[in-house]
This record gives sequence, C-alpha cells and structure tokens, in this order.
Amino acid sequence: MPALPNDLSPEVRAYATWSALTESGDGAALRLISRHGPVDALDRVAHALRTWADVAPANRRADSACLATATAAAPDATAIAAIDSAALKRWAPRFERLEIDSLLATHASYGGYLITPHDDAWPTRLADLGARMPLALWCRGPRTDTLAPAPAPAPIAIVGARAASTYGLHMARELAAELAMCGHPIISGGAFGIDGAAHRGALAADGPTLAILAGGVDRFYPRAHHDLLAAIEAAGLIISEHPPGRTPSRFRFLERNRLIAALSDATVVVQAAIRSGALRTARDASELGRQVAAVPGPVTDMASSGCHEAIRSQLATLVTDACEVRELVTPIGTLDATKLSDAGGILDDLTPAQARVLDVLPPRGSLDISAIADEAALSVAEVRAALGMLTLANKATQIGHAFRRA
Repeated sequence: MPALPNDLSPEVRAYATWSALTESGDGAALRLISRHGPVDALDRVAHALRTWADVAPANRRADSACLATATAAAPDATAIAAIDSAALKRWAPRFERLEIDSLLATHASYGGYLITPHDDAWPTRLADLGARMPLALWCRGPRTDTLAPAPAPAPIAIVGARAASTYGLHMARELAAELAMCGHPIISGGAFGIDGAAHRGALAADGPTLAILAGGVDRFYPRAHHDLLAAIEAAGLIISEHPPGRTPSRFRFLERNRLIAALSDATVVVQAAIRSGALRTARDASELGRQVAAVPGPVTDMASSGCHEAIRSQLATLVTDACEVRELVTPIGTLDATKLSDAGGILDDLTPAQARVLDVLPPRGSLDISAIADEAALSVAEVRAALGMLTLANKATQIGHAFRRA
C-alpha cells in the first residue's frame, strides 16, 4: 500500500516538495541538494523565501538585490548565496501556494507512490542525465522491477509519429510484442500513434510496459487513451517526474523524452518526420551512450524521412525486426534465436477462437465484445484474448469500445 503523507520520511517529503517547486532539469536545485541533502537544502531555501515574503509588497523588488538581502539572513548565508537569484525567483510563486500534504494525499488516493534517489527502487541509470536528472518519480502500477539498475532483459523504448500509418502501427505493435515476449520491458510515452501501438503490443504479449507521461499521473493524457493507460497501470508502470495537477505542455513533452532515453538501453524510432519529438529522444539516447535504431519506410513517405535521415547520418542503426533490435542490447553469443522465432509465431497463425472471432467481425460498422461473444459462441474472456491478438496482427481495429475487421 502507498504510504500516507504522515508516514513518509522527511527525505521523501523533501524530495516531493522539490519536485513540486521545480521544473525538469533544474540544475540549481540539484546542486543544492547534492551539497546539503534534500531536507537541509529545502530548509535553507524556505528561510530565504520567507524572509523575502516578509518584506512589504510596496518595497519588494523581485530582483537580485532584494533576494540577496533575503539570503543574507538565511541560516548559512554563504551557502544559500551560492543559489543564483534567478532560481529563487523561479521557486517563489510555487512555494507560496504549495500544500505538500494535500498533494501527497491526492497522489495516495488513487494508489500512487513516490520513488526518490534515496530509495532502492530508484533507477540509477538516471544519474547519466547529470544536472538534468529528475528529483522524484511519481508512480502508478506494480512493475517497479523494470526500473532496477540492471534489469534483464534490457528495457527498450519504441517511439515515433503520432499520425502514424497502418504500416507504422503494425511495425510498432509487432516489434513490441516480440520483444516483450522475450522479456524486454517496452518503454514509450502513452501518446497516439506509435506510442500507443507499442504499449498495446507489449500488453497483448503479456509483457511489461512503462508509460512516461509529460504531466501528472493523476490525469491520464491523452484522454482517449484512458483505457490503455489503465491497462498499463494494472500490468506495468506509469511514471512522471511531475506531481499531480501538473499539465502536459510542449516543453514538458520535450523534457520527458530524455527520461524515455535514459531509462532504456536502446531507443527504436518507428516512423518520424525530420522535425519530431521522436528524433529528439533518439538524439538524447545517443548522447547518453544508449543504442539507437530506426525502422525504414518507403522512400516516398515523409512520415519516415526522419528515420531515413537518422540512418543516413549514422545516428541510428537500421532494423527491420525484433531480432535485429535484440542484437543491439544482447551480449554477443547469448541471443536465443529459437525463443525469438517462437515469439514471432504469435502473428503468423490464428487459433480456432481467433479465427471464429475474425469471421464474426464486420468489415463495416462494428460490434462490441458482448455481441461478438454471442455471435461466436465464446466467452467474453476468450473474445478479449482473441481480439488482443487480432488487433496486434492488424486483422482487427478497435473503435471506441467496439471492433471491426481491419
């Protein structure tokens, strides 16, 4: 069970507060915490900001001189003065209205919990981000084992275009399913297009998958992916560096990409234009020393132009299937080709139940699961399982809560 606010250690509460005060990659906060620890650092900043708040509004100036006066009265004026005034000005508005107990209670109310750098579950690979390392991870879901320092098999990110083609969606689902069946956690951003296809592929193969959100985990975004994200929460993990209530903004999406890159041993780009967030993730991964791969598409397809440029510039290795992806993250001589061949079989042949469900699905219109079960004379559970695999194989399409033949 998640710890309630009063049960949290001072260190965890302090990290939660720092996470709520700052934005992604706040180097000033990280430097102060590294020097004094999260609790003492927060006390020093709190004293400085409260001193500034006591200045009469008419005389208060949000400039370096005013903040220098406030920091001079801090418990350790020399240490606190090391914080640049711009950082204090950034933190002041949130500090004044922050109610950390309420924030933590909200997070616990839906089963959320916090992982901080003091926890054993903290993914040590985030240290590779240096001053851009997050200060806390707000989590939902049971699979914290996928964040372990050296999970085996290696986590793999699959990213790409939101407006993906049928080809792109098929490749993302197939790669994710085959990699997940070999035990690789699949990491993506929960968005439309390639992200969603990757998560669905992993779930259909009963493999672990992680969604890293650009806003708070209290509100699933995009809303149309509520059911998908709920399924990820039940069987995998949803994380964010942002506290509940923080909205997903463009700059947060860009910063979120560095977490996808850092938490993965390899990033695979499936369909991306020249200017895309997916290529930003690929560049982040390369700078962190991670493997980068890209799936080629038709040379006439602008949706794959970013993949082609990444391959041409040697940013990414060309891959066409899960075996080639695994070669990038698996020590030479240890790749189990037999296991991967078996995994690929899930997309080749239909079971009797899958064939019956496919026969029932209309090419136009759609049927909900209950209607399919009635027509196919199968249980709802059997229909759900069959639809998962048919969707993965690009033979069925989900429309809201109903399905039709693809």
